Amino acid sequence: MQTSAVPDLAHTHARPVHWLATATAMAAVVAAAGLLQPRAATASQAGAPGTGSAAAAAPDPAGVQLPLECGGAKTVVTGKASGDLDGDGSPETVAVARCDAGSGTPPSGVFVLTQGRGTGPRVVATLLEPLEKQSVKDFAVRDGAVTATLLGYSSPDVPSCCPDQQEKVKWRWQGGKFVRSAPAQARSM
Repeated sequence: MQTSAVPDLAHTHARPVHWLATATAMAAVVAAAGLLQPRAATASQAGAPGTGSAAAAAPDPAGVQLPLECGGAKTVVTGKASGDLDGDGSPETVAVARCDAGSGTPPSGVFVLTQGRGTGPRVVATLLEPLEKQSVKDFAVRDGAVTATLLGYSSPDVPSCCPDQQEKVKWRWQGGKFVRSAPAQARSM
């Protein structure tokens, strides 16, 4: 008679109830992460010319028609941050938006908004065109610059669900326009 040195580990066999418990736990973690977001960034400079004593409010992208061609689908703002990008003492808002496609990885657009005088907010610059077929992650506005990681595709054969290239970029206001810079190499994923 031969005995086994390893006891029968019946509890190591995955059953549907284990997968259900794992999925429930993951859903709870994702929901908690969604609720625990930092407050929106605001920037103002006290005493800056033309600002008066009250700080200007950053434009809200919810009230702006973003230049996206969604073919009947809704536009979704996936990120926004504010700061004084052009040094005029008033904050601009940078919005990352895409069409609500429902599957795959729809391309993003990155838009700069300003508060119009006597009118509502308006788009004044497009930093990333959706036609470039890239999506955005790690997006921020810091020290007068917009930074992001762009995800893209090495060829049309790569499925839209799974970008296989990434590039870190920065946009800064210089000489009356936004100038894009990036490290010398793009990194594949």
